[in-house]
Amino acid sequence: MAFEGFRRSFDELLTRATRPEDRRVVASRMRDTLVQAKAGLNDLRDGLDKARYRLKVEERELETVRRRKGLAEGIGDQQTVDIAAKYEQMHAERVEILRQKVAAEEAELVLAERDVNQMSVELKAVLAGTDPRGAASAIDSPDVTEADSAGIRDEIDSLSRARDRADREAEAARRLDELKRRMGK
Repeated sequence: MAFEGFRRSFDELLTRATRPEDRRVVASRMRDTLVQAKAGLNDLRDGLDKARYRLKVEERELETVRRRKGLAEGIGDQQTVDIAAKYEQMHAERVEILRQKVAAEEAELVLAERDVNQMSVELKAVLAGTDPRGAASAIDSPDVTEADSAGIRDEIDSLSRARDRADREAEAARRLDELKRRMGK
């Protein structure tokens, strides 16, 4: 999963942060990595939402097949009962697999959220000039308040908006250059 790559990159940045003059560069890279990790969290949430939706659809299909099977049994239509039993088994297997998938994705999201929270605390420690490796254990500490987390989230959101704005400006500049090149011909 790409999220594990974000965590690995973040850890590598922490291990290389030895000199105070490098702190700014490291903090900037850590912010970028954290922004990417947050985007990865959003992707995980989207995937989980899709899996839950697919599970609901499949559960409805299973319910429909079971209802039709019951109706066919009620009127003594054995051919329809046999066909419905086949589809009932198929949909039941799909439902079970999708339930397992949803459970696995929920667990993965919990782990990823914990990693992002830990990365946020470590980034805050780097920005404060303290040892980020000691900050990893501070996640469970009552000293890390919701306001601290909100401040870090706001900073990350701000960085994300700044990056988006820079990307849009770069795209506009590229289009302008392309237009100038075309008009120059």
